[in-house]
Amino acid sequence: MQHRIYESNYKKFGLIKVSVNMVDALNSHQFHGYIRILYLPAGHRVTVDFDEYTGRQPGVFFITNQHLTVHAIGEGTGFFIYYNRDFYCIQIHDAEVACDGLLFNNSYQMPLTALSADENQVAAYLFQQMEEEFELNASSQEEMLRVYLKQLIIRATRIWKKQQLGKLNDEPHRETEFFREFSRLVEIHYKRKHSVSEYADLMGVAAKTLSNKFRRFDLPQPNDVIKDRIILEAKRLLSHTALSVKEIAYDLGYDDPAYFNRLFTSKVGNSPAIFKKNYQ
Repeated sequence: MQHRIYESNYKKFGLIKVSVNMVDALNSHQFHGYIRILYLPAGHRVTVDFDEYTGRQPGVFFITNQHLTVHAIGEGTGFFIYYNRDFYCIQIHDAEVACDGLLFNNSYQMPLTALSADENQVAAYLFQQMEEEFELNASSQEEMLRVYLKQLIIRATRIWKKQQLGKLNDEPHRETEFFREFSRLVEIHYKRKHSVSEYADLMGVAAKTLSNKFRRFDLPQPNDVIKDRIILEAKRLLSHTALSVKEIAYDLGYDDPAYFNRLFTSKVGNSPAIFKKNYQ
């Protein structure tokens, strides 16, 4: 396995060239807790949380706290990046890349950016430059790796917006920023704030204004976005921890476990207990 690592003062950045015999390594727990970027050629098959993605064209997956399972690499080689927030924090450097709430932590729960032939050439070039930077091992290596990482994130964010935001992407920048801010706030507060009015207050608008704006751009309604994020976290906890349904309800901010049980059942079609049993 071609595994290159940069480490200095708590900062860590790893680059792995991915081939067909490396599926088990990518699925291991050693990369949990890192921000991960997985670039795969056409023909890949990947599960992120509870959704499977099969790519007929190359694609890049952007993963934070999701559960990633690679089933097939695809027709060729790919690259896997993992790094910690000390190396590059998207929240701290949001003004540079404007990806938080879109590429990462987006309310669509869409981690994939599909690449056209031209876009794939650019992505492949950036990964090759990272490889060369490790070979050079020059004194400016850290900053050069960060430059290529930022280029990849910025380019992928632009592509993701075109693919996922529909007519909102043609609106003035402030409209996209409004959607992105809501997406970011849900990711931060979903365990304690469950109503549209609470997020409207955080954004300084009326709840009706927030809902109407999303309706105008044919986006999922804010209440659905909030509840879907809660349910996704519930599924993760049911599938990957030993917490009881009652403990999960409390963790997600519900003092009444029976209400949480009804909400989960109405959204998923099975009760939390049955979901957990079926997943295991």
